[in-house]
Amino acid sequence: MKNQEILAAKLAEAQLGGGQARIDKQHAKGKLTARERIHLLLDPGTFEEVGALVTHRTQDFGMQNEIYYGDGVVTGYGMVSGRLIYVFAQDFTVFGGSLSETHAEKICKIMDMAVKVGAPLIGLNDSGGARIQEGVRSLGGYADIFYRNVQASGVIPQLSAIMGPCAGGAVYSPAMTDFTIMVEHTSYMFVTGPNVVKTVTNETVSSEELGGASTHSTKSGVTHLTAVNDVDCLHKVRQLLSYLPQNCEEKPAALPYSLGTELREELEGIVPESANQPYDMRTVIAGIIDEGTFFEIHENYADNIVVGFARLGGKSIGIVANQPMSLAGVLDVDSSKKAARFTRTCDCFNVPLLVLVDVPGFLPGTDQEWNAIITNGAKLLYALSEATVPRITVITRKAYGGAYDVMNSKHIGADLNYAWPTAEIAVMGAKGASEIIFRREIKAASDPAAKLAEKEAEYAEKFANPYSAAQRGFIDEVILPRETRRKLIRGFAMLEDKAVEGPRRKHGNIPL
Repeated sequence: MKNQEILAAKLAEAQLGGGQARIDKQHAKGKLTARERIHLLLDPGTFEEVGALVTHRTQDFGMQNEIYYGDGVVTGYGMVSGRLIYVFAQDFTVFGGSLSETHAEKICKIMDMAVKVGAPLIGLNDSGGARIQEGVRSLGGYADIFYRNVQASGVIPQLSAIMGPCAGGAVYSPAMTDFTIMVEHTSYMFVTGPNVVKTVTNETVSSEELGGASTHSTKSGVTHLTAVNDVDCLHKVRQLLSYLPQNCEEKPAALPYSLGTELREELEGIVPESANQPYDMRTVIAGIIDEGTFFEIHENYADNIVVGFARLGGKSIGIVANQPMSLAGVLDVDSSKKAARFTRTCDCFNVPLLVLVDVPGFLPGTDQEWNAIITNGAKLLYALSEATVPRITVITRKAYGGAYDVMNSKHIGADLNYAWPTAEIAVMGAKGASEIIFRREIKAASDPAAKLAEKEAEYAEKFANPYSAAQRGFIDEVILPRETRRKLIRGFAMLEDKAVEGPRRKHGNIPL
């Protein structure tokens, strides 16, 4: 009986973490505690804790008198919508959530379990960094975690929620996971903080400006999603999981769906008659997918391309789409990286890809060339060429130049390529092409402007349509917009058992 009483007391102490006062302070900041976050994330009553009674081993700097059960991280497993997941949540009320040797060992144990069983891993990060009192042992702990992130990459989904500070070496673990979500105003990520930046570069910047959720969702692209508070963040983690499988050997779960005619009249007339007039590609997406299922990724970063998950006939798909509303939908450095990363993530976890194309080419300029548009554009080309999941393309309007090739063309292994009657597939636009091809005729004409207009119309009639490409077999079918959803449901169903054996090699060498 005495042993049971001791166990109950120790578990109660572990539940309290750093003490009620520190918990109250956490709440005052608008933040939940580690345990509250876990219980909100998981299905009620399903959490099983692992390592609740672990304590640190440090005997220096008075640490032997500062003992807390759990050592600043809560680890275990439970269910999300009936699916097994593994989770760790750093507890800021214990030594600021700092990472010690035993703290790292607890996380590594859960990571190893997740890989062995084949279930997603969720990390709830809220830590002041490495525990200084432990020196190199805490640094080694980080490296142990990093190594496991890499070994688990592409094997199980890894999601990181940044719900407080995440600085220094700690940032590299979330950076190597599949998705990162940050909470606005209470979380930040940076390698070196404002004080170091001030010392080295003489820049004065706040933590929020340097590495807050807004900064990383709009400027750097480090975070894929932002949330207004902890509750919203955990809700988005659950949503995101619903589009992903348990591991790389499985397919995402399908929801029940009864097929109808699947015609969507609202898709007619979306593309304007003028080739220079923009339209919102999200309207096209909404007209294709199951209603209300689009879950956009990187919404505020590189908005000339749209990526995200959705459901089509109840099944999970990934969408990559040029956005004519921003920079006319051109490909540039940031949009290429964004789309390439999302493509590889979908391919890792057997999520079929739908690519919607309206692209006038790559963005010209010294800024783009000096920032390696060549290498970064090649990342998207590589990612799509490498992908073995079912891949279907729909060209809604422009598909010009090298960007036509890159955006999941038949030539780089797309399975089905459709085009709307409004599609234009050519090396470049009619005006630019005519100015080059018919330069002499236009210059010699009595009315150069009229001759240019005549030649522009001649070129457009020949190339500004999808039929020439269809005659060559580069387009499988020219379809009416209203038929798009029906064609895609049938196409993905046909491709469901697609299997591709790549060449024998250790791994490819993507142009990083």
